[in-house]
Amino acid sequence: MKAIQVKQPGGPDAMELADLPIPQPKANEAVVKLAAAGVNFIDVYFREGRYKAPLPIVLGQEGAGEVTAVGDEVKDMQVGDRVAWCGLLGSYAEYAAVAVNRLVRIPDGVSDQQAASAMLQGMTAHYLSHDTFLLKRGDTALIHAAAGGVGLLLTQMAHNIGVRVIATVSTEEKARLARDAGADEIILYTQSDFEVETKRLTDNKGVDVIYDSVGKTTFEKGLNILRPRGMMVLFGGSSGAVPPYDLIGLSQKGSLYVTRPSLMNYIASREELAARSTAVFGMIKAGKLKLRIEHSYPLAEAQRAHRDLEGRKTTGKLLLIP
Repeated sequence: MKAIQVKQPGGPDAMELADLPIPQPKANEAVVKLAAAGVNFIDVYFREGRYKAPLPIVLGQEGAGEVTAVGDEVKDMQVGDRVAWCGLLGSYAEYAAVAVNRLVRIPDGVSDQQAASAMLQGMTAHYLSHDTFLLKRGDTALIHAAAGGVGLLLTQMAHNIGVRVIATVSTEEKARLARDAGADEIILYTQSDFEVETKRLTDNKGVDVIYDSVGKTTFEKGLNILRPRGMMVLFGGSSGAVPPYDLIGLSQKGSLYVTRPSLMNYIASREELAARSTAVFGMIKAGKLKLRIEHSYPLAEAQRAHRDLEGRKTTGKLLLIP
């Protein structure tokens, strides 16, 4: 089978199209023929070596397709089932062996490409809005990179709850996408200081929560626009890692909360994975969550997909098609 492999950490050129054996399932695994694999920033972190894994590795943390074989101990999955998963390496390939307890069935009315687009980013948006900071009607949330993959889904979920969404974006095109997703206020951070604008938009009261996937360039200024006892939810670092911060500043700015969550801690049990994926798939089927699949690349063009992702040339979701 064809797969994208990394033998040494590095830039996009570190990804090689390799010929590897089709995996055979262990006792508790299913082999899936991939229809689509999601492209996410976590893939960049593994490629660069920022996140460690034994080398060589096949990249990819998210996929969907059809079961072609199951292990001897598998009872509740069979050949022909449509399934999806995230959080396990190996989806940048034509086939992947996946632990059955991390697979979820794709319901009728949701396509394989939709499932591959929604697992990581959709469940991330869901836990951020429904658990990390439980949004409620009347809250005000600032969402950075609101036209990105998670940003568009998070904006829709917040809007559906009845939250006032202040969205930061870089271009007018991305501003349009954020508005269409339900953002109430738009800040073009390339033209305005988001700290100044947020204070103006909230009459200096601040926001209840900030969802920050940018990190280095936005973190400290963000702390200045939280209301007392507000929460900074840092769930990514597209501009780089946040520098060291003296926590006494949190008390001085109003007894603030800061958290650095990860999806895997919110789908750790089989029950929570099933409940969260079912909720996201239900939103898609009901038309309450619209996925923006911006571009699909052939598997062999994984390097181009990563360059586009890192170059901030994209909005919505990128997929690799084996």
